[in-house]
Amino acid sequence: MVHSPGAPVTRLAALRGLATRPLPEPPAGLRRGPFREGSFRSRLHDAALAARLGRWLGVLFAVCLVTGLLSHWAQSPDPWVAFPTRPVWLYRVTQGVHVLAGMAMIPVLLVKLFVVYPRLFTWPPVRSLLHGLERLSLLLLVGGALLQVATGLMNIAGWYAFGFFFPVGHYWGAWVTAGALLVHVGAKLSTARAALAQPLSGEVLPPPDEEDRAPALSRRALLASTVAASAAVVVVTAGQTVRPLAPLALLAPRDPRIGPQGLPVNKSAAAAGVEAAATDPAYRLRVDGPVPRELSLADLAALEQVSARLPIACVEGWSAEGIWTGVRVRDVLALAESPEDRDILVQSLQRNGLYARSVLSPAAARDPLTLLALRLGGEPLHLDHGYPVRLIAPARPGVLQTKWVARLGPR
Repeated sequence: MVHSPGAPVTRLAALRGLATRPLPEPPAGLRRGPFREGSFRSRLHDAALAARLGRWLGVLFAVCLVTGLLSHWAQSPDPWVAFPTRPVWLYRVTQGVHVLAGMAMIPVLLVKLFVVYPRLFTWPPVRSLLHGLERLSLLLLVGGALLQVATGLMNIAGWYAFGFFFPVGHYWGAWVTAGALLVHVGAKLSTARAALAQPLSGEVLPPPDEEDRAPALSRRALLASTVAASAAVVVVTAGQTVRPLAPLALLAPRDPRIGPQGLPVNKSAAAAGVEAAATDPAYRLRVDGPVPRELSLADLAALEQVSARLPIACVEGWSAEGIWTGVRVRDVLALAESPEDRDILVQSLQRNGLYARSVLSPAAARDPLTLLALRLGGEPLHLDHGYPVRLIAPARPGVLQTKWVARLGPR
């Protein structure tokens, strides 16, 4: 059988024609409520304003997506993506920016939805199959954005009322939202360009008729107010990681200056159920390897002590740094002749919990600043900071800085 060169083109044109063919218009009697013509009279439902808000929202979403991926890879190491250990403050910055960008997005998202929501009630609701797909992507985009912001806020507050594991749900929710955003941008690109080319009026427009009693506000003033609100949210949140702004941190869940030995604590020894085991004089650190060892606190103190200024950076966005003193993990592993090319499992005295154990990559385990800390700020570790021994490593999420270490060795 001989195929005509034009056959694929013809089939493509036929599919395009099918996708764009107008669907029968619904009965006019169904056009009620917000679908009625003239239901939305505010002059702030403006394409030029919506395009500018959308551009700013897109920038914030891109920052959240990139920093969120970095956070995911730092917490859930991927064999293809090795999160670096330098600079030591890398995770502190990326996660702090992630939370701040998400907070800054809230006023922009809400105002954007106010400006464009009348378009959700266009008539007819679906004009063609292609238009229906575009509307579906818009539903996924709006729903995904609201879900990401809401669950992110709940995570910051430590309120896990949703029925799924936050890191996994937030990660996949980000990909769904990003895909819907790409479809939406592709469908609206030419329209958005035209809208951005239109000047944004600073004139306070009168109501379109006597019945509209909405407060008068110019489009330019609404845009400026939204940007100001977004900036204000950043200022009153950033203090949880930027010390000079700590007195202004009204929305921050943690004050980086408050806690045992001047550092915040998310989970206490009492909550972890390790008080008795951590203060037992018979405590020994077990080090696995070809020549397994058990080390007392005195044995650890007799090894070369190293001090380093390293941050504790939480996924919730807060961070603080301290001067930690202890022994290098690589020196302890060398005592057991542990191989240098293996992942290292670090296990806590805590028996239960998602983060009762963590894994060090070979690069992290051999880093000279990855320590088993015995002291903080020149004093023995407070029980809530991981006494008798805790892990502290550069550029590592706080949940993986395992406290009350009981055992380590090759995985």
